[in-house]
Amino acid sequence: MGAARALAIVGGGPAGLMAAETALAAGTEVDLYEAKGSVGRKFLIAGKGGLNLTHSEPMPGFARRYRERETDVARWLRDFDAQALRDWARGLGVETFVGTSGRVFPLDLKAAPLLRGWVRRLRDQGVRFHVHHRWLGWNDDGSLRFATPDGERSVAADAVVLALGGGSWPELGSDGAWQTVLRERSIDVAPLQPSNCGFDIGWTGHFADRHAGAPLKPVVAHWRDPQGGMRSLQGECVATATGIEGSLIYAISADLRDTISREGRAALHLDLAPGRETERLRDALAKPRGSRSFSEHLRRQTGLDGVKAALIHETVAKSQLGDAGFVAQTIKRLPLILRRPRPLAEAISSAGGVRLEALDDTLMLKTLPGTFCAGEMLDWEAPTGGYLLTACFASGNRAGKGALEWARARSS
Repeated sequence: MGAARALAIVGGGPAGLMAAETALAAGTEVDLYEAKGSVGRKFLIAGKGGLNLTHSEPMPGFARRYRERETDVARWLRDFDAQALRDWARGLGVETFVGTSGRVFPLDLKAAPLLRGWVRRLRDQGVRFHVHHRWLGWNDDGSLRFATPDGERSVAADAVVLALGGGSWPELGSDGAWQTVLRERSIDVAPLQPSNCGFDIGWTGHFADRHAGAPLKPVVAHWRDPQGGMRSLQGECVATATGIEGSLIYAISADLRDTISREGRAALHLDLAPGRETERLRDALAKPRGSRSFSEHLRRQTGLDGVKAALIHETVAKSQLGDAGFVAQTIKRLPLILRRPRPLAEAISSAGGVRLEALDDTLMLKTLPGTFCAGEMLDWEAPTGGYLLTACFASGNRAGKGALEWARARSS
């Protein structure tokens, strides 16, 4: 049995690292255990194309991004919000800026310098990092079990923060294996589902072979929300070999996923020509095309070519291509049937996890006093745009404070 420590953090992502920093600032001894050979792997990958750290959207709009968990996450954000996250980054020597979309990035757009500086500071301040320690659960005496290269190890702690991630990108460590361990302890865990994900449609082989990877921009998506209301959003997406993905689809993926779960499929309509009226498109298409092919006529009269033209061919029967009114209507509301979300392992993030009802306000498990949970393993979700990372940091801050208070109470 290893020596008892005040606080054990299990998981080296942003939530775990922030929990460690919060507790450490109050003078608590902290040991952090990570299954992989280094911490923050998903954080680094997320920042590969430019680290979107948070978003400049003001409250209460910011909190509404967390859907059904708006009220709960808003409480975390009162202690550590987007501005606090930017100030924290500045404390590490990383200045940030607000992009044209309202998203907040480091000036150099990179995740690696920020993570290196953060881990260096935590190590210098006394956090003990233990990599290649895969959490297995608990022993009968309540100590933590870890699989290590040198065999199984047991660790006792006054308080524990579990920050084990969701189920997306399992090769980076977030494989959701903790679900079984917690359910065996009668912890209420909602099944993990893909979030910020793409969807399968089932293109013809001809379309998939020629247009997989082609961007669709700009387009306007039309869909029904869970309450049955019609919603619209303009953005960009990408045709894939099996269906569709990209930032626009990620932003509405929760609604689409839930509709598929409820009805077996989801209807999505795309406006391929935003800002252009159906009547003008119809009149343009009604002009004589002579010996020109339909695709060439479409390009000349509407400017649609490439993947957008291919989508017209994919959804309109040959016998209807000569109907200018029908084609114009299709351009403005191209119908797509989404059959299933892409697998969880491919998703940017996951929904589901430890239900917040199983936790108290400090994020401590009600049936396992002294054990706290944080980050993506909790049952909340948010769109991309910095909202995911902000809530991970904020929940880590709250769990770290709760664990600190618990450990202090035990030692007094």
